[in-house]
Amino acid sequence: MKIAMVDPSLFTGRYDDSLCAAMGAAGEDVALLGRPVRPTDAFIPQHYRYVPRFFRRSEAVRGRLGEGRVFRLLKAAEYGWTSALGKTEDLARADVLHFQWLPLAPADRLLLRRLRRRVALVHTVHNVDAYHADAGFQGRGYRALLDLFDALIVHGDTTREALVAQGVSVDRIHVTAHPPMRLAPAMPDDLASVPDPMRPRVLFFGTIRPYKGVDLLIEACLSLWQGGHDFELVLAGKPFMDIAPLMEGVRRAGFGDRLICDLGFLREQRLDAHMAKADIIVFPYRHIDSSGAFLSALHHGKAMVTSDAGMFATLPEAVAIRFPAGNAPALAQALLPLLQSPAIRQARGGQAHAYGEDMGDWKDMALATIDIYRKAMAART
Repeated sequence: MKIAMVDPSLFTGRYDDSLCAAMGAAGEDVALLGRPVRPTDAFIPQHYRYVPRFFRRSEAVRGRLGEGRVFRLLKAAEYGWTSALGKTEDLARADVLHFQWLPLAPADRLLLRRLRRRVALVHTVHNVDAYHADAGFQGRGYRALLDLFDALIVHGDTTREALVAQGVSVDRIHVTAHPPMRLAPAMPDDLASVPDPMRPRVLFFGTIRPYKGVDLLIEACLSLWQGGHDFELVLAGKPFMDIAPLMEGVRRAGFGDRLICDLGFLREQRLDAHMAKADIIVFPYRHIDSSGAFLSALHHGKAMVTSDAGMFATLPEAVAIRFPAGNAPALAQALLPLLQSPAIRQARGGQAHAYGEDMGDWKDMALATIDIYRKAMAART
């Protein structure tokens, strides 16, 4: 079977790499189609081909333009032209086109309409609200795109039920478990570049967006610091919101020495180093379906605190301490026993690690995904 995995902006490069490698190892002809790779992209294709098909022009000037409004407009224009008028012969030669993410819904609609009669189309719905209400025009019309696919893949019953409630036919929805992922491991230089903890360390890592609740985490930490609890908070990742007022609030309260910020697009190895040096990893999301960040952290065996949004609500109680999404005081209370007791942190971390070991692997997911492709192709005949 000839499979083309499509993630134009490489929103989930490590996920794409893991699945493509496993399907290639199972004997399929697999290509991953994305943008030109960046220094922060750590995956090395194995058992599949990588094709930098999208955003070649805008990526070529990214270093000069930066990532501000002009660059984003250029990317949108390039993708719109590619979708509406660009060549599609290479895409149509595949047996299956599997879209992981749809980066610009109005343009994606044009591309999918050009392809739908020529090749089986599959899409992984990572989140029912694709961009968590943060994207504006980017995500406008996303729901309508789902009707253009022969099959939809989700990673849990919560997402499946949400799609059914939106009128998506249950026959087109397939549930496959999301296996744990491993980022590129930290090298000695990466570990040396991340300061050693001076006190118990709480970590938030990944892109910083409104739905991820960093403001809630800082509010919770401020209340704990003001209550006399001694620990440090690390924020590691690229902000897609203005966090300067949050950091200024910490400094004004007199706790600036306990906030460590490592901001920007970080290499996987550096993120891995941050996880290695953390005591507690926090996912204070207001809403989420599934979280690749959480699944990539399990093997570190660190104590986890999560909201009860999406997949987190289904976790066994021993795996993570949960709190009601959006509730900063409850988040503070969830953190408290972990901050107070190294023994509790160690026990909770062990449970998280064991859970990750029992979750299945990418070989299982690859075989399930290949079966979904076959069903999608058969439904077209």
